[in-house]
Amino acid sequence: MRTHRIDRPADLDVVRESYDRVADSYADMVVTTGIGDIRRHPWLKASIDAFADSVGGLGPVLDVGCGPGTVTAYLAERGLDVSGVDLSPRMIENARRLHPECRFDVASATELDLAEASLGGVLGWWSLFNLPREILPQVLGMFARALKPGGHLIAATHVGDEDLERTEAYGVASVSWTTHQWRPEQLVDLIEKAGLHPVAELRLPADEHVGPGVVVMAKRLG
Repeated sequence: MRTHRIDRPADLDVVRESYDRVADSYADMVVTTGIGDIRRHPWLKASIDAFADSVGGLGPVLDVGCGPGTVTAYLAERGLDVSGVDLSPRMIENARRLHPECRFDVASATELDLAEASLGGVLGWWSLFNLPREILPQVLGMFARALKPGGHLIAATHVGDEDLERTEAYGVASVSWTTHQWRPEQLVDLIEKAGLHPVAELRLPADEHVGPGVVVMAKRLG
């Protein structure tokens, strides 16, 4: 039984339905354009490689909000015992179709039941920005408890001071979700308060596709 209950986001069902609507377009975009594929983005790939090097041999790795499974599959190729979960059933269908060698399940970050010290690594790779501001700290706390001593979290998100309401995404209209942006120092502070020790930070400027972003890697100490 879970000892630390996480509040259910009020918009969870609406967000799930929205990602179901964009799942096919997003998966096609990754395959055809390379947007979202870390192999096409050297600094993001370097961050994931550093994460893989840090957690190799520590035990299972969980990719939370895995989408169509691109990063999950890359880490599996690196030899990690990795699986992915996503809120959207349609995203998971695409992940299983594109990467049948990997393990994927449907689950929200707020619905996971993770045992204490059971994981070598956790990813929140551009997947936690839909969590309301009062709920993200709860999820980060769950990640921290689930990591083994020496295990690492890698989190990436959009940088800013505002909450952005999205009604169109990846060429699909009629979506509805909020992108909760964070300043890098705010995200680092939340990760520290969750009980993890930040070890690296990468700040990314805006480009022609997305606004500024930040990647943070943090470790559970003994």
